[in-house]
Amino acid sequence: MLAPELRVALFSGNYNYTRDGANQTLNRLVGHLLGRGAAVRVYSPTSKRPAFAPTGDLVSTPSVRLPGGRAEYKLGLGISKEVRRDLDAFAPNLIHVSAPEFLNHAAVRYAREKGIPVVASYHTRFETYVQYYGLAFLKPLAISIQRKFYQSVDEVLAPSQMMGEILREWGVTTPVTRWSRGVDHDRFNPARRSLEWRRALGIADDEIAIGFLGRLVKEKGLDVFAKAIHALQKRGVRHKVLVVGEGPAEAWFAKEIPDAVFAGFVTGDDLGRAVASMDVFFNPSVTETFGNVTLEAMAAGVPVVAARASGAVGLLEDNVTGLIVDPDDVEGYADAMQRFCEDEAFRVGAGRAGVAEAARYDWDTINQTVLDTYLRVIERESN
Repeated sequence: MLAPELRVALFSGNYNYTRDGANQTLNRLVGHLLGRGAAVRVYSPTSKRPAFAPTGDLVSTPSVRLPGGRAEYKLGLGISKEVRRDLDAFAPNLIHVSAPEFLNHAAVRYAREKGIPVVASYHTRFETYVQYYGLAFLKPLAISIQRKFYQSVDEVLAPSQMMGEILREWGVTTPVTRWSRGVDHDRFNPARRSLEWRRALGIADDEIAIGFLGRLVKEKGLDVFAKAIHALQKRGVRHKVLVVGEGPAEAWFAKEIPDAVFAGFVTGDDLGRAVASMDVFFNPSVTETFGNVTLEAMAAGVPVVAARASGAVGLLEDNVTGLIVDPDDVEGYADAMQRFCEDEAFRVGAGRAGVAEAARYDWDTINQTVLDTYLRVIERESN
């Protein structure tokens, strides 16, 4: 089979109504598939005011808003009669599912009923989320749901070697292929750095800007970030916190770090400028399967302090492109940031090493891996 013969039905819990790393990745993938001549139809909950225009044809699926202060997200409820008719008319020869929730489970059942191969991609470590919402007792259940889901498909696309190992530890025996992530090197590079932009925000040229980039939600490790900054402040280390992003925890975060500069939501080339204008990027999150923002910082020449978790292990080289710290070691984070603040040669060297490492991550090459996986799975499952 050739790429133009592919007819892919892609299921997503959030394709474009709220912007996040997972759906940015899926939209890039769809663009690549369409560019290679494949037919793609996307099924996802939608919004009247989406965060961005979708890549490809998007079919709205039934959904409800999530409770518990996370109403910006929706829960897909399954495949309605209308969606099923659309699926039947599209006649996919491969189904791609991207989250272990009701809609995607329904897509797997549909595929099994029709004899269609299924590929699943892993984007979010849902088992790590529960601890941030006082529901740590649900972690075994979250793992069980994910194990059953990824065991039910024909191939899993995991973003890192560590995530593949975690799936194996859970008992998933489905074949796993690594689908890494790329970076837009035109947007994220050291040349985007702007001292003028920093000055406009009140950051002095000789201040070390410690940056945060992402949605301001609990599961990004905001509590650990704030504690580590407090520890750094107690040491008298001169710095300025630069926060790029917005979200429901913004007021809480601003109260915890009152001296921080909040640049708000930034996108496009302005985002590249914001990242390159940081001096150190601090990412204590343990919920990512791949550190998209970490890779963007590396490409921009910004050294990284990150948690020893799936988002950094295998991407960062400790003591070369950044410093990796045990997830709950607040003083360890402060040590790492202090070293970057006070050792200019080390900071600059790590930034340059990050640029060189990030050059290996090219979107076209990485997304071609997915297309090749589709074709291989279809051939394998048809024999």
